[in-house]
Amino acid sequence: MRHALSGVRVLDLSRVLAGPWATQMLGDLGAEIVKIEKPGAGDDTRGWGPPWHGEGENRRAGYYLAANRNKHSVTIDMARPEGQALIRRLAEDSDIVVENFKLGGLRKYGLDYDSLKAINPRLIYCSITGFGQDGPDAAKPGYDLMIQAMSGFMSVTGEKDGPPHRMGVAMVDMTTGMNAAAAILAALYQREKTGEGQHIDIALFDVAMAGLGNQALNYLVSGTAPGRTGNAHPNVVPYQPFETADGWIIVAVGNDGQFARFAALTGHGELAEDERYRTNAARVENRDMLIPPLVEAIKTRTTAEWTEGLIAAKVPYGPINTIAEAFAEPQARHRGLSYETDGVPQVASPLRLGASPPPEGKAPPVLGEDTEAVLAERLGLSTDEIERLRDGRVI
Repeated sequence: MRHALSGVRVLDLSRVLAGPWATQMLGDLGAEIVKIEKPGAGDDTRGWGPPWHGEGENRRAGYYLAANRNKHSVTIDMARPEGQALIRRLAEDSDIVVENFKLGGLRKYGLDYDSLKAINPRLIYCSITGFGQDGPDAAKPGYDLMIQAMSGFMSVTGEKDGPPHRMGVAMVDMTTGMNAAAAILAALYQREKTGEGQHIDIALFDVAMAGLGNQALNYLVSGTAPGRTGNAHPNVVPYQPFETADGWIIVAVGNDGQFARFAALTGHGELAEDERYRTNAARVENRDMLIPPLVEAIKTRTTAEWTEGLIAAKVPYGPINTIAEAFAEPQARHRGLSYETDGVPQVASPLRLGASPPPEGKAPPVLGEDTEAVLAERLGLSTDEIERLRDGRVI
């Protein structure tokens, strides 16, 4: 069965997370990904452990394994003219290049967009940087944590009277990868009509600002910057965790009907008739009076009892799981959200196309494991030529 991106060739010059996340998504859709890595070192995240999987030359950090399945690892020293020539030859018959070097960092190697466009006008070239290709901050490096801080994300994350917090994962990097993949797919579609490739400019800062979503518009509409609200929602009430007699649950009331049923379940059905709480807008205005009696009511029953009641009342809820508990959820098991490929654990791709499901998958590669095969098959190099390149430390 052909996959959605079967026959599409991607040259991956990126490392760490945002770029590799984008190319992994393309690989999950069936594209052929050739990941260029520095000989002897490779992607920085290969060393971002513990924890580790495997031993010796096969040892790979869990962080690296998260973003590099369905790729072929080719080690080439792009600082060497011979290495640059090899990469240009690979770009010549590729559809897509993804890179996340600092602004203009690949120009000195002749691997920038203008240089590669000259040999492959159909090339779609995606540059991922901290701040984009122009502007006063364009030359600055960008890392997920600093972008979370600069974009305002940390100002709305954490307890109301506590310090700002980062998100528990590098969500700016990952959403940047997702946006990059979406832009690349759009460019592929456009190329079908025009026959021409293009340069895509994706910035972590832009993505983070767009990702503020309702909080950004809360500010733009009101002129007042929102602050931290802990685990409570700034615009919907009640929409937060509650402590039970033996644990915690999330209650996510999304409309007034759900609130009426929830209030009745807690023994406070009168709250739904109170003008201070009848509508969501009123509940947001008066949350400080509404929440305390609900908190006390929910403490009186166990998580299991509330689970049964909330299901029956059709009120959205959920347990606060550890990651281990999340993978043990019956739904996670049914959907096969964790699996192994070549003995390496992975999290299943969420991209489930009915007519062209994701491929079984190739495990995240050991450093350089595909160098000889790719150079021989894609570039037609002989065994002797490959050995000379290896002896000269080009590969």
